[in-house]
Amino acid sequence: MDSGEMQYLFKETRLNLEPPSPSSVVTVRVPSGSGSRGRPKLSHDVEDETTFRLKNLATAASIYRRKWHDSPRSFLWRVLEDGTLLSIRAVDVCKKDKAADASLIINFHFTVPIQQGCVVFADPEEHDALCVHVLDQACYLYTFTLRPDLFKRRGAVDAGLPDICKVQSPAGLSFKYPHRMVAVSANTLLVTVNDGGMIRFDKQKGDDGKYGKANMEYSTATSIEITDFGLENCLFAITVCLDHRIRIWNANDGQILQTMDMVGVERPPQELGKWSIDPAQSNLVQIIGRTRGQRICATYSPIGPGEFKFWKIVAKDGHNVVVEDLFSKCTLIPATPSSSDIWTLADFVLASPEEGHTNLWTLWKNNMTYRVQRLELDRKNMAQSWEDSWDGVFSEPRSLAVQTSGPCDPTDVTEKWLQMILQPGRFTKATLEAALAIYERGLGSSKENSKGRGLAESICSVLGSTASLDRGSSGEMDYEQFRASSETQWRRFYRLLNELDKQRGEAIGMALDADADMVWVVCADLVSAVRECSHLERLYHNLAAPDQGSGRQADLIGAGLTLVEGFPDNLVQLCNAALRPELFAESSKTDLERIQNFSDKAGFWRGITDDDAQQVVDALEANFSVVTNDLYRKVLGLMVTPLDDRNRSPNHPLTEFGRKLVMTAAQDNISLQWRICFSQLVLLVHMEFEFDNEEDALHHRIDVGTVFRQLISTLKRLELLKWLSQTELAIPLSEHSLSSLSKRGEDVQVVTALEANIGHLLGFQGLTDEPLAVSITDLVTNLCSPNGDIEVSPSLIQCALIKRDRADLALDLEPFCDQNPFSMYIHGRVCLALKDFESASIKFRKAAVGMGSETVELERHSSGLLDDTEWNLFNSGLAQYYSHVVALFEKQRAYSYVVEYARLSVQFIGTTPENANIKTDMLSRLFNAALATSHFELAHTTLLSMKDEALRHYNLRKLVDKMCETYHNSELVALPFPGMQQEVDDILLLRCKTMTDVMHAFPFHQVLYSWRIKHNNFRGAASVILDKIQRLRLAGEGDQITGEDVLDTPVTKQYLLLINALSCVDAKQAWIFDEGVPEGERGGLVKRKVVSLADIRKQYQDELDRIAAIQNNQFGFEAGDVMDIS
Repeated sequence: MDSGEMQYLFKETRLNLEPPSPSSVVTVRVPSGSGSRGRPKLSHDVEDETTFRLKNLATAASIYRRKWHDSPRSFLWRVLEDGTLLSIRAVDVCKKDKAADASLIINFHFTVPIQQGCVVFADPEEHDALCVHVLDQACYLYTFTLRPDLFKRRGAVDAGLPDICKVQSPAGLSFKYPHRMVAVSANTLLVTVNDGGMIRFDKQKGDDGKYGKANMEYSTATSIEITDFGLENCLFAITVCLDHRIRIWNANDGQILQTMDMVGVERPPQELGKWSIDPAQSNLVQIIGRTRGQRICATYSPIGPGEFKFWKIVAKDGHNVVVEDLFSKCTLIPATPSSSDIWTLADFVLASPEEGHTNLWTLWKNNMTYRVQRLELDRKNMAQSWEDSWDGVFSEPRSLAVQTSGPCDPTDVTEKWLQMILQPGRFTKATLEAALAIYERGLGSSKENSKGRGLAESICSVLGSTASLDRGSSGEMDYEQFRASSETQWRRFYRLLNELDKQRGEAIGMALDADADMVWVVCADLVSAVRECSHLERLYHNLAAPDQGSGRQADLIGAGLTLVEGFPDNLVQLCNAALRPELFAESSKTDLERIQNFSDKAGFWRGITDDDAQQVVDALEANFSVVTNDLYRKVLGLMVTPLDDRNRSPNHPLTEFGRKLVMTAAQDNISLQWRICFSQLVLLVHMEFEFDNEEDALHHRIDVGTVFRQLISTLKRLELLKWLSQTELAIPLSEHSLSSLSKRGEDVQVVTALEANIGHLLGFQGLTDEPLAVSITDLVTNLCSPNGDIEVSPSLIQCALIKRDRADLALDLEPFCDQNPFSMYIHGRVCLALKDFESASIKFRKAAVGMGSETVELERHSSGLLDDTEWNLFNSGLAQYYSHVVALFEKQRAYSYVVEYARLSVQFIGTTPENANIKTDMLSRLFNAALATSHFELAHTTLLSMKDEALRHYNLRKLVDKMCETYHNSELVALPFPGMQQEVDDILLLRCKTMTDVMHAFPFHQVLYSWRIKHNNFRGAASVILDKIQRLRLAGEGDQITGEDVLDTPVTKQYLLLINALSCVDAKQAWIFDEGVPEGERGGLVKRKVVSLADIRKQYQDELDRIAAIQNNQFGFEAGDVMDIS
């Protein structure tokens, strides 16, 4: 059967194996049993293809599933670095509710390389641990006992290192070369050796880790299966040996119970050499079955074209075995994926999802390419089903076509290629770094130039150095030549990336999860989950041969895809540009007007040839008669979630590995749905205007408006999901999995925005209800469906992005958001985080009515952005809502907006006692914001509204100090301060008394003088000036000449003010108290005395005479003066 005739019922989802973070990798150095130092390691500084393969591509790998314990149950193991590194990680897709995630990767570094085919696992029934047995090339046997918490917490690995590893040298391997090793149980191993023998190792009682031995020599076995046939105290080994024969052993005593040729043909001795099996073959036998004493065994002979045999094996007791060829009359040569290429069967697994049903899965390889097929065995009609009933597994091509860059591109060459190669899940970081190093070396440049740069920056720097912008023959800059040169270099780099990536995808083998009925393909640097196709995927991948009843749907989908695939790149870009306003802009046009507008702007009709149009007619018949409302309903129904798949309550959440798997499957599904919907939109518009007579127009018999709106709605959701799946975020790792020794920069992992925001919502309802291959597909369909119950709310995602300090990304989501009050409020929060206060204010005002309305109650979901206190301020009146906005602006120090919204809040506050606290808070915030913006009149007015005496006095002091500090003296004096004038006077007087530098500090004396003059307190003003005169004299600053007149000094100026102040009162009242210099500034106490206006004038005259005498060099000495004449 050729692949063109094969139905694709399954699809692969490939998953990279990059660790989420460097801190997720735990390295364990395994001590050498022989003391050997091993082979020298290749320097990791030499980045070439060989180094890339050694570091990243496994030479052996598989998935082991535990039988008795399940937390975690499945483990992926890989052998790397030329056999010296064994990497083990848990690969469960889901976990028990609230169970810790086993996300750590344990790397065991060996000194001596591991013997090929000699890594085995076991699951002890008596305790929850994973037993790993490894045989190195020096024939030392290592046994690792790994508890589940070692994969969950780094600290558990550090604490348990001494108990993890046991090493011994089995005596039975002293002079023999081991070929294969299998684990019968945690305490029993079987090793096949080069002389045809098989050695059994049984762990001795006690905890010394030593193994005894029992030799069972015969021809070397290359493939082994162990079973007990459901019989107690019995153990059997079914082997395929290099001499092309099957042997059934009693593994307890080494007795061979049956031997036969693999295909049931006896050959003469001289031909045995032609039928010998390559020792590299490791999986040639599989057994299934649950019936006591009976199993079904499948063997594959790789000789010639390859042939399967199915055997029924019945064991009556430990030494009585009967073998029957189930299909002795059939030659079961498996069908290759295609007849035009040379394919080799690399692996197979036998699955029995339920008793009586058998599925055969085959893995085919052609160089680096592989294909998987499945056959459901029909025992009653085996010959026919073997020929015609193979099902295919669709594999997405790893190398994607990239549109050629042109002058109409919305992005430049570099940005377009960066988006392509850095697409999440596309290439691993190791692949990009290796490709860059190889490319850089090819250019002859040094890698030193890239140190200290990010990966994207390094790639742009290296590739940008190969193209230069020169002038053309006309003398102008030749941008087209620069674009073409850059495009050439990027395509070369892309080809190199694809070549390295192909090596990562080389298949190593298959693994079956029998309990979940799911098959995995294990590759060199990735794993691939084989899941069941959804209805849409099944139709899409089988357009040439659809299922019965789906032919018309396939014709419609195929016609749209074929039409768009014929468009040149620039026409596709125009269609996308015309689509964007339809997705995001509000339109008042009718449906038919929108369709006409899209057609005019896209102009794709210019690129449709007569042949293209005829292909559509051939598929959908004349006048597109095949197309009906019912057909569109069926096609669009392929993208919705069935009702019975909705409203599930996932009690088995996804693990980190499971989330990555589902996200990758979702990316593929999003891309597929987008291609189909986009092509259907173009096809619908094309058919609407493709008619000869008006009565033949499509809208006369089809509700094209409804279909158009449904397609636009679906495309808008897909565009949102596409953005989320292609945008990456750095999020913290789970704290429980980190060690205190891990570096702070390594404590984050990069995930897509889709996983970061909805990963916690994903899971399965039950593990036994349906196969995991079906559950994953249903989950992905539900996620991508327009009617799915997995909420993908742009506003809630914006909340999460704001909380993660990524408001820049949250702004990109704005076109997807609704115009409801909460969405408008969140947009305001986005603008606020981006310091766009004006836009934030506009959004907050638009949201005010809905967010403040007491008749509406919001659902309290905000991804942790809002706490309960903040939620309580919503839908509790406009005053409460505006108070919340005030707090937001105040946190951003946007005080002008604090003023605006605090006044609004106060405006809407009622007079009820319960609003007293919020009014006090708003007045306080309004006052502080007014001070910060120097709106002192507003601050003064706000101060008067405060009822709390203590708060008012505190804020009054702040107001006075602020106005003085900012030299708003005249404004301060002009403010009335009703009922608080004495308090202002006291505050200013206190500042005067506490001054230390009266000459250079703020002139509080002058302000207090003006304040008292303003309020007709002339004697008080005079007292202030007298105090200042005394302080100036004490500081020695009073004689400085401040003008042209020598008599114009600070002291004389103050005397004039003092005389003027006292002259304003009645002569009988023209006196003040002279308090003297404060205690402590001159040593002794000064008596308080009364000073009249006459005294002041005399002091002023004396001061003038003193200054004049000094100017005339007439110095007088007092009794206490002493002259230093030395």
